[in-house]
Parts: sequence; C-alpha cells; structure tokens
Amino acid sequence: MSRPPLPPFTAETAAQKARMAEDAWNSRDPARVALAYTEDSRWRNRAEFVTGRAEIEAFLTRKWARELEYRLIKEVWAFAGNRIAARFAYEWRDDAGNWFRSYGNENWEFDEEGLMRTRHASINDLPIRAEDRKFHWPQGRRPDDHLGLSDLGL
Repeated sequence: MSRPPLPPFTAETAAQKARMAEDAWNSRDPARVALAYTEDSRWRNRAEFVTGRAEIEAFLTRKWARELEYRLIKEVWAFAGNRIAARFAYEWRDDAGNWFRSYGNENWEFDEEGLMRTRHASINDLPIRAEDRKFHWPQGRRPDDHLGLSDLGL
C-alpha cells in the first residue's frame, strides 16, 4: 500500500504530509488513522510505547474517549529525506468540562511507500479557560481559512 506523498520530502510535500496527518487525526477515526502507519510501526507517545496498527488503533480509541471535542493543528518544523519534525497543538475537554491545550513535538520517519514507521511524540498539557480556546471550527477537518499555529502565536 502506497501513501503519497513519498520521501524524499520537499517543503511542499512535507507540509502536505503534515496536513494529511492533521486531517486524519481530526477525523477521530482510529481505524482510518492507523492505516497511515506501517504494520509494525513503533511509537512513543508521552510515556507510552505502542507497536503496530492494532495497538495504535486501541491507543487512539482510548485517547479520543477521554479527550472530548478534540481539535488539532500541525505544522512542519523541519524535514530531510524520509523524516519530518512537526510541532502541534490541540484543544480538548475532559468529561468534567475542563479545557486543555496540549502542545507537542513529533519526529516522524517514513518507509519508501510513505507509511510512517516511527513516531516519537513529546506532549505537555496546559489547563485553559473555555474563553481562551482558539480552535473553534466544527469537529472534523480544520477549514482552509483557519489560522495555523504560527499565525495564532502558538
């Protein structure tokens, strides 16, 4: 299975790859998201280690059951060859109505078919007031005219 754009990445294709990842994660569909990773993909997400699509899907199912009204923006930080470094922020609330903005960085490595084989994510959660939220689009894909991280000062 091929998942263009394929490495080696250019500025344009790295940005396209990051936007595709953002769109998939904003779908909050664990099965759809898991297809972007190799069968034996290895993750570090915070302090959790995940291997393979089945574990990725289970992880995402747990994540989105806990992180409600999830909205994410990703931005390429750097790229070379088959690797992309991205930064991101997402907003979500817990089941008690407390809002958070989670900030992080990811290092991605892709195989020759464009599937992600390695993902390292470092994430910090900041409690925010509901009135301090910046991500207000309807759940799903971020509209093309919505500001990105740099434009939002994040």
